[in-house]
Amino acid sequence: MRASRLLSVLLLLQNRGRMTAEELAAELEVSVRTVYRDVEALSAAGVPVYADRGRTGGYQLVDGYRTRLTGLTEEEAQSLSLAGLPGAASELGLGTVLAAAQLKLHAAMPAELRAGASKISERFYLDVPGWHRGIESLPRLSELADAVWRGRRIKVRYERWGQRKVERVLDPLGLILKAGNWYLAARCDGTDRTYRVSRIEELEDLGETFERPWDFDLARYWQEWSEQFEKRMYARLAVVRLNGFARVLLPFYLGAVGARALRETAAEPDENDWLTMELPVEPGESAVGELLRFGGNLEVLEPADLRERLAEEIGKMGALYG
Repeated sequence: MRASRLLSVLLLLQNRGRMTAEELAAELEVSVRTVYRDVEALSAAGVPVYADRGRTGGYQLVDGYRTRLTGLTEEEAQSLSLAGLPGAASELGLGTVLAAAQLKLHAAMPAELRAGASKISERFYLDVPGWHRGIESLPRLSELADAVWRGRRIKVRYERWGQRKVERVLDPLGLILKAGNWYLAARCDGTDRTYRVSRIEELEDLGETFERPWDFDLARYWQEWSEQFEKRMYARLAVVRLNGFARVLLPFYLGAVGARALRETAAEPDENDWLTMELPVEPGESAVGELLRFGGNLEVLEPADLRERLAEEIGKMGALYG
């Protein structure tokens, strides 16, 4: 851990210039005394770090000193942000670039750090898609990623829900990988919108660039859009009774929506371990299919039309199976 921290001190000073011991300690979440010892160790190892004393003082490296990562190209350095997602990097056309960057970074590490990095990769693996799902294979994804990266305006032919085809001129702002599915955040007619990449049938580079909005934050946009999408998707509230087994199944069948509803709206269980709660459900027939998965472990009390549809479907199933 100390070797990793020493490297962090060196890179912080290299990237930010002069820093006080207090600033370094806060950044590294260690004591000021530990920072003193680390700086002394760096100096003893030949790193030209020195201290300016006084109220405006701090530690800094001798002008011009830099530690280098043995020739990473710009593209290789950029690809390191996808180091934990080799499948996604490959889909974006960066698989070989990422591999080259990782090899160079690995070779540049001191022996003790190199051993630690290898141990991490041997013991931890990130598998993004959910069960029974793979990452979508999208032949146009690398073209789209290039347009996002270079700020190129594009025209797409897009299949909307209901199989209606539309054409849109887009300023592509970012790509998001969610549970194995790729989404594009783009500005269209002055409004930021989200498009599922698998529904983009044709893509044309219009040969012009656009000015990226200075205040656009991809992570914040996706979080806000996801919250609104969830509200639109689960637009109805059902009052249900469910037993202990259904409560175990709820997060698996309805994800975070079901788990949150159970946590926030459930009453105390009765003597038979059944409780009543409010459960967000999708409108239309989708809710029927979702709730039938619980079998006899969940009963819908309200709304009346949903209860009637479930009873009708259960009656059909009963007649089918005799």
